[in-house]
Amino acid sequence: MTDQITKEMTIEQILTAFPQRSQKLAQEMMNAGLNCVGCGAAVWETLEGGVLGHGFNEEHLEKLLAKLNLILQEKIDLSTITLSPRAAEKYKEILEDEGKEGWGLRFADRAGGCSGFEYVLDYSEAPSEEDAVFHSEGVEIHIQKNSVDRLKGCVIDFVDGLNGSGFKITNPNVKGSCGCGKSQSY
Repeated sequence: MTDQITKEMTIEQILTAFPQRSQKLAQEMMNAGLNCVGCGAAVWETLEGGVLGHGFNEEHLEKLLAKLNLILQEKIDLSTITLSPRAAEKYKEILEDEGKEGWGLRFADRAGGCSGFEYVLDYSEAPSEEDAVFHSEGVEIHIQKNSVDRLKGCVIDFVDGLNGSGFKITNPNVKGSCGCGKSQSY
């Protein structure tokens, strides 16, 4: 198994070799102009072929490779659930817009997608007795206790790009990911 992304790797190889980071990697590739990453239409294409085939040059390819490999080097705290400052700020904005200031974030996974599980984010007024509670960036995160082992270590980020905005999850417990990076298996 490789510990670095190379330009010769196919999109599918990148996402399946690093399932714990697949959502973040897919988003970075889409932000770089590889719109096919999310739809699965050209996951057989190499990263180099995708970049050059979309009309970009070698310099663009090298910058993308550097960004992707930086994502692989990010450290993860395996003892908690973490919201990035950007994700916490966005969630608090949403709460304010919805008139739900002070509410927590419900974080879960459910059966779905082509690899087994999809992430779920929702509002949570208060934790239930079946919940574990985590705190990050001034936000209370509620997770059903039976899901904690699968979700502990997750980093929830918010990305904003031309090709899609939203909350993206990095999960160190993932063992496999679909070719589009939207669902995972444990």
